[in-house]
Amino acid sequence: MSDDRDTFLHRVLEPPAYGWSRDGKFYKPTLREMFAHWRDRMNLFKSRKAWLPVAGWFWTLSLAPFLYLFATQYFSWPLLVVGFLYSMVALGTVNIVWLHRYGSHRAFTFTHPFYAFIIRNLTIRLVPEEVYLVSHAVHHAMPEQPGDPYNALGGRLYCFFAGELHQPIARNLSKTDYERVVNMVAHTGVRPNSYEQYLKWGSVCHPARLYAHFALNWLFWYAAFWAIGGHALACAIFGMSGVWAIGIRDFNYDSHGRGKDRRVEGNDFNRADLSINQFFAGTVSGEWHNNHHMYPTGVRSGFLWWQLDTAYALILFVKLLGGIATMRDFKQKFLEQHYQPYVRAQREQAAARPGEGV
Repeated sequence: MSDDRDTFLHRVLEPPAYGWSRDGKFYKPTLREMFAHWRDRMNLFKSRKAWLPVAGWFWTLSLAPFLYLFATQYFSWPLLVVGFLYSMVALGTVNIVWLHRYGSHRAFTFTHPFYAFIIRNLTIRLVPEEVYLVSHAVHHAMPEQPGDPYNALGGRLYCFFAGELHQPIARNLSKTDYERVVNMVAHTGVRPNSYEQYLKWGSVCHPARLYAHFALNWLFWYAAFWAIGGHALACAIFGMSGVWAIGIRDFNYDSHGRGKDRRVEGNDFNRADLSINQFFAGTVSGEWHNNHHMYPTGVRSGFLWWQLDTAYALILFVKLLGGIATMRDFKQKFLEQHYQPYVRAQREQAAARPGEGV
């Protein structure tokens, strides 16, 4: 079953024009190759199946007018702080909970669809489930290997444009494979296309449903922020959310050491890939990435006392409200198998030093 899953994950994403590998090794494309492929993937005149990559940039760039209005008409330092906290903490945390821990890894389950609906729409919607969930499963199956959709070895732009270049699902899946993809996202409430609709649109979600969902979500949150603090607050939050939407494209490149081994002894215990724990990303959203790669299906990745995990805190809050049915937590396993042996080894080495050379 595991071999079958691995084979499926190798074919579920649309291969880039320059391929995942050459001569059996990961191939790092040139800038010319990446930009040519990016233009092709964004060309709606060539194929309607380009709609989902185009939608990603449409919603991201739609935040630019709000940022402009905030900067030119409504700017104030307190509002900048509010916008920063919303984009980095609120958006980051909710997306980690919804797309990452629940959507991709099913680290917990909800007691009722109502709670899933609330978490799904708790912040401004920017990332379609299909784009993230499927490609993230592939990323974990083959980090830094050919086929990893945001392989840090490919460079910053390889990761930055991954949403268009490497993350879309293959457009010619068999009906059986398409049903497997549908099952990967079904628990998030996405209403899937039929197989015939998939062949037409090249996606699980239908463009009309996704645009309607995002539009209603944006209208609700703009109205809510406007009611609290007028257009100034709404523009500050929506505008700074655009900064997050651009910046998050760099996350995997940075969190995998920018393609180099930047793991630190005593901080990054997972040695299976180049992932690292970053203080800023971990603190504002709970994404301690090296810990996460060690235990991807866990409900938290902040294992040590100083590793704040806002995503785990949100999950615990929902659990307190009765919204979480089950969850998996690997903190104790991490402490027993990795951190405590490391601390003991450090103490033994320190105790041995005074006698060196005697």
